[in-house]
Amino acid sequence: MWQQSVVTLRERSRGFHLVTDEIVAGVSGLRECRVGLLHLWLQHTSASLTVNENADPAVRRDFERFFNRLVPQGVAGFEHNDEGPDDLPAHFKASLLGCQLILPVTAGRLALGTWQGVYLGEHRDRGGARRVLATLQGER
Repeated sequence: MWQQSVVTLRERSRGFHLVTDEIVAGVSGLRECRVGLLHLWLQHTSASLTVNENADPAVRRDFERFFNRLVPQGVAGFEHNDEGPDDLPAHFKASLLGCQLILPVTAGRLALGTWQGVYLGEHRDRGGARRVLATLQGER
């Protein structure tokens, strides 16, 4: 079984956001998949996907603080600022974290650990809705 769909994540403010439920809801064949892999590809260069803590929202706030210290806005010496001061820092953050995940599927569910969830790293002040190409490969 192969299935591919585009999941549109709603617009969010800058920061790290738990999007596991939106991803699961957007992949219609997931429940029928006995065993497989879900490949997620974020179709943007100024946001990222990663897996981390799904219970305590303080972790997501700390991620945002850490990455803002790691890649601050307003640093002199860079050229690319076509879309504003958050543009190039967003590209750097997206490259550090990446735009894709491969997640195991077992018995119609993502086989994430107890405290794991999928994060969208929104690195722009106004990034808009984000598209994720979701490719499910598995057995029914």
